[in-house]
Amino acid sequence: QVQVVESGGGLVQPGGSLRLSCAASGSIFRIYVMGWYRQAPGKQRELVAGFTSGGSVNYADSMRGRFTASRDIAKNTAFLEMNSLKPEDTAVYYCNVRSSISALEYWGQGTQVTVSS
Repeated sequence: QVQVVESGGGLVQPGGSLRLSCAASGSIFRIYVMGWYRQAPGKQRELVAGFTSGGSVNYADSMRGRFTASRDIAKNTAFLEMNSLKPEDTAVYYCNVRSSISALEYWGQGTQVTVSS
């Protein structure tokens, strides 16, 4: 059973910063953190940053330049550094994990980020 745990969220004022962490474990197959997503109440889950096999990161337009995502494949971990946070960044943030063999996807419980004055 794959375990995915996101952490690091919290309450922050507009313009503030947070660093989110993701840790995945428990798979008998090779697994990869594929990216960061977020979901606000009443909204669809959206891509924040996606990791490519070539080692680059694709950011959604609204996050590009403010967020920095990284992953350590060997450790099955990923991070999301968020700067210049805006109220519209308020959401539950998730990391997406995929098995390289089965192509199954796994999600954690997410971590709440609230940007408010």
